[in-house]
Amino acid sequence: MRIAVPREIKNREYRVALTPSGVRELAAAGHEVEVEAGAGVGAGFDDAAYVAAGARINADVEALFARAELIVKVKEPQPQECRRLKPGQALFTYLHLAADRAQADNLMASGATAIAYETITAPDGTLPLLAPMSEIAGRMSIAVASQCLMKAQFGNAQGGAGLLLGGVPGVLPAKVVVLGGGVAGSHAAQMAVGMGADVTIVDRSLPRLRQLSAEFGSVLKTEYSTRDAVERLVQGADVVVGSVLIRGEAAPRLVTRAMVAGMRAGSVLVDIAIDQGGCFETSRPTSHDAPTFIDAGVVHYCVTNMPGAVPRTSTAALTHATLPYIKALADKGIAAALSADPHFRRGLNVADGEIRSEPVARALGLPLRP
Repeated sequence: MRIAVPREIKNREYRVALTPSGVRELAAAGHEVEVEAGAGVGAGFDDAAYVAAGARINADVEALFARAELIVKVKEPQPQECRRLKPGQALFTYLHLAADRAQADNLMASGATAIAYETITAPDGTLPLLAPMSEIAGRMSIAVASQCLMKAQFGNAQGGAGLLLGGVPGVLPAKVVVLGGGVAGSHAAQMAVGMGADVTIVDRSLPRLRQLSAEFGSVLKTEYSTRDAVERLVQGADVVVGSVLIRGEAAPRLVTRAMVAGMRAGSVLVDIAIDQGGCFETSRPTSHDAPTFIDAGVVHYCVTNMPGAVPRTSTAALTHATLPYIKALADKGIAAALSADPHFRRGLNVADGEIRSEPVARALGLPLRP
């Protein structure tokens, strides 16, 4: 199969869909891999490394797309990339369509088959291709929250409360509330606990809260998620990390504007769920160029591609997770690979100009073709 790896063009997106090691595995299986010139430079992989792994380098992105049977990316296709897609091609990447009607319309208009990393499931119901980026975003959320709490953050005085996350002897640590005890939330809690913060994690699953309590012990507080609990915890917090996810659907808005208005000035919100629309009512997408804004005196960090800031780690972690699926698509063909695995088939979001994912169709209010 002819596989294309274009350079990511989203703002400050330095990841690439495959490492040279991943390319080597595909080339060894007899597949033709074409990489856009410079696609891996931001992640530390130069063109020579891809050539050595068996790839062909192409500086003409239009020709790259035109020749491909399977296009693998990291982030959702930008409008100009959607215009390059055509019937008979498959796109495999993060899509997050539930919060992006314009992209859904563009993909339907292209006639291509679009498969989303984030809606593929494992037999146990987990999300194997979302997990590595959730791990990274969860860990990063505490690092950026620590920076945002400072009075001078990201080189500018932007209104942080001037707190050290872990405090010092004689001074209490910051209070961190993590909404959602899944992969991202548990990694955020792990980092916050490690930095000495006062950490509470909130979830609607009692079995998950028991699991987290057993894992962390008394250094982590757990609380069942109700409106009262969320309101009380958020308004007493110095940092709130939003990491709530419903597969394929828009993130629930757990934190209202009124709750944010009740927080202390200089507190910090980090919205990991912003790709799916965000779980704070005051959230709006930001970029690595301008990562924060202040609303109601509260610092918001809502970067839609957080792991793009650590592209070497992110690219390696992503390739480890996606490579078996890419290989299945290439070895068996798109239709046969999806037909053979019902969990893989849940990644199918768009085909033949129609929405094929029930949660995406529900979130966008569009007809579903199963």
